[in-house]
Amino acid sequence: MPLPPRDAAETLLRALYSAVLYVLTPFTVYHLIWRGFRQAAYFERWSERYANYGVPRSGRVLWLHAVSVGEVNAAIPLVEALLLDRPDLRLLVTTITPTGSARVRALWGARVEHVYLPYDLPGAVDRFLVHFQPHAALIMETELWPNLLFGCRDRGVPLYVLNARLSARSSRGYRLLAPLVRRAVATIARVGAQSTADARRFVSLGVPAARVVETGNLKFDMALPEAMDASARECWRRRGERAAWIAASTHADEEGAVLAIHAHLRQRWPELLLFWAPRHPERFRAAVEQAGAAGFTVSRRSVDDWPGPADDVFVIDTLGDLPGFYACADVAFVGGSLQPIGGHNLLEPAAARTAIVTGPHLHNFADISHRLLAAKALLIGANAQAVGAAIEQLLDDDVRRHAMTEAAFDLVASGRGALERTLALVAGDLPPGATMPSR
Repeated sequence: MPLPPRDAAETLLRALYSAVLYVLTPFTVYHLIWRGFRQAAYFERWSERYANYGVPRSGRVLWLHAVSVGEVNAAIPLVEALLLDRPDLRLLVTTITPTGSARVRALWGARVEHVYLPYDLPGAVDRFLVHFQPHAALIMETELWPNLLFGCRDRGVPLYVLNARLSARSSRGYRLLAPLVRRAVATIARVGAQSTADARRFVSLGVPAARVVETGNLKFDMALPEAMDASARECWRRRGERAAWIAASTHADEEGAVLAIHAHLRQRWPELLLFWAPRHPERFRAAVEQAGAAGFTVSRRSVDDWPGPADDVFVIDTLGDLPGFYACADVAFVGGSLQPIGGHNLLEPAAARTAIVTGPHLHNFADISHRLLAAKALLIGANAQAVGAAIEQLLDDDVRRHAMTEAAFDLVASGRGALERTLALVAGDLPPGATMPSR
């Protein structure tokens, strides 16, 4: 199906949108400075934010964009398959956040090229596309920037949205710019949606139905890190016989609840250990300080490696170590769910055979949470008190906890296949070279 050509209405809408962005450009500098005081990496590589790069390299480029850590992790099976099957291509991976950048480097090092995606200014987008000249664009999950979408169409770069998800809330937000967004998303070559509901929302947003395919969730196809088993075994050895739970991907407004839950649980299990992994690196120090101020003995991954026998709280202040600590915990609370953030990846603890508890706000993971609930592999608390009660129930009931972990693990195993469907979806627009094998 041919992509829609540029018309007068599009020209006007793009001009208005871009004019607003140019007016707001000085605020992007203020934003980088403000974020830099919280996370120093935001002070670095500003030139990339505005698409100023060095001398172009030669080679055929396949570009994949993953905004931050969650999207990078979701892309792992796809990137690994592309690196294995298409060594003839230069794989460019862009992110927006420094934590996403650090995760790319930790996972693939020099095997991929990495820069920050520039702001959605038309000049910056054009410089980016001219510099790298990608054969195709693979956008992970939901990054629908109008100038980027239009720019790819104008330069003949087929753009795919893969592992695509669109919550009802995000869909309503995009409708505020409906005339522009509808034209922009109509330029997308194909959408590989995580679920039927996601597919319907993309069609409702303006992507032609013939270009939307339900491919499933790539996170089901993630292989657990080889080091996870060894890490989990060492962690179990260090924690000994005492019970342990993990609070993962927590946000600032959830930190008080985590400590209150831990204090309550320790009335029942005085030696209970909490593994605590804040979502954002700028919250690592705050977690350590708050736990100490609450009277807990605290250690941290970056300094102590493992919890000691006298530790009450162990803060995981490193990136990439979460799977091993999921596997070392009896129960996992997955954050971003006690506040209207939308939740975080529930498949990691499921794959690690850890019982899962969340708060009520799961709109970013609606399909996965519904499937886990249907499998009786997830408990949802309406508030912090209910979350604490659910964790207490599971710590107290080995049989129920084991049944939940096995049901969750079976769900992960049965959901695999998205990688093969995604590779088949994009194969037609990859440059000639090695044949993508069937998986």
